[in-house]
Amino acid sequence: MAFFTKHYHPPGTTPGSLQPHPKRAEQPCRFRLVYYDKGGLNIEENSDFAVIEGGPETHGELSWLHVQGHPSAEQLTGIGNAYQLHALALEDVHNTGQRPKAEEYDGQIFVVLALPHFADGEVSVHQVSFFLGADYVLSFCDSLCDPFEPVVGRMQQGIGKLRSRGSDYLLYALLDAVIDQSFPVLEAFGSELEDIEEEIVGHSGRDTLARLNVVKREIILLRRMLWPQREVLNRLTNQESGLVHEDTQIFLRDCYDHTIQIMDLLETYREMSTSLIDIYLSSVSNRLNEILRVLTVIATIFIPLTFIVGVYGMNFGNNTASRWAMPELKWYYGYPLLWLVMIAIVIGMLAFFRRRHWI
Repeated sequence: MAFFTKHYHPPGTTPGSLQPHPKRAEQPCRFRLVYYDKGGLNIEENSDFAVIEGGPETHGELSWLHVQGHPSAEQLTGIGNAYQLHALALEDVHNTGQRPKAEEYDGQIFVVLALPHFADGEVSVHQVSFFLGADYVLSFCDSLCDPFEPVVGRMQQGIGKLRSRGSDYLLYALLDAVIDQSFPVLEAFGSELEDIEEEIVGHSGRDTLARLNVVKREIILLRRMLWPQREVLNRLTNQESGLVHEDTQIFLRDCYDHTIQIMDLLETYREMSTSLIDIYLSSVSNRLNEILRVLTVIATIFIPLTFIVGVYGMNFGNNTASRWAMPELKWYYGYPLLWLVMIAIVIGMLAFFRRRHWI
C-alpha cells in the first residue's frame, strides 16, 4: 500500500517558506478554472498557472480553481499572491502528507482531507487541500486521478444546486466527493477479507497469513489517516466565520454522517482481520493436533507390539535345562500364533480408539 509520502522542510527553515522538491520538478500539473453564476458557466483548462492571474475579482460571480498534480513552489507562490492565501496554508499544500484539519485565516477557511484510492490491487492515499473564500473555492489534489470530474459534469449539465448556490455549497460538494471515495476502497477491503476467510476455512498456507497481516496493517493505517476527518467536518458545521451558511451546514452534517459510517466500517474490518488471525492460528493448531493424534495412535499401537518383540528377542532359546525357558519357541505353530496375537492386539486397540472417537 502506498501511503502518504510526508515532505518536510530542512530543520531551521523559516515557517511559511516554500522549498522546492527536486523529485517533483518533472511532474506535470494541470489547472482548471471554473467561473459561473446563475446565467452561465465557463471552464478553462491550462497547464500554466497564468490562467488564474488577476485573482477571483477578474472572473464571474463565483469561481473555482482546481490544481491537479504537484504545483511547483513558484506556481504556488503565484496562486497565493493572486488569492492572498496565508503562507502557512500554502506550506501545508506544498508539503503533502498533512493530517486532515480545518483552519480559519483572514476571510478564508483552509481544509485538508485524505483521499484514498484503489487501483490495480493497491491502495494509495493522497492529500486534497481546499481554500474557501466569499466568492471562490480553491482545490489542490496531488494524485494522478481527478476526483472532481463528476462535480464538473453536474455543473455542465446543470444538475442540482451547484450553480445556484454559493461557494460554501461548492465546497460541500467537493468534500462530499472526497469522502465518498472511501467507500469503494472499503468494499475492496471487504472482498479481500472474504477471500482470505474462504482460504482459511478451506486450505490455508503461510501466504494466507502474510496477506491477512498486510490487510490488517493497511486497515489500521487507513483508519488512522481518516479518523481526523470527523473532527474536520464537525468543525465546519459549527464554525461561525460566516463563510459557511446555515443552510449549507445541514449538508455538511450529512458528510459528517458519512465519515461516521466509514469509521464504523474500518473498525468492523479491523476486528474482522483480528478475528481471522485468531481463526487462522486456531486452524493451524487444530491441524497440528490432528497430526499429533495420528502419531500418538500409531505410537500407542506399537507399544505392546514392541514389548512382545522385545520379550521374544531375549536369548533364552538355548536354555534346555529349564522347562520355563520360553517353551513356546519350540511350538509347531508358535510363530503364526505370535502374529495372530499381535494382529488381535492391533485390531482391539483400533476398535477401542474408534469407540472412544479418538480416530
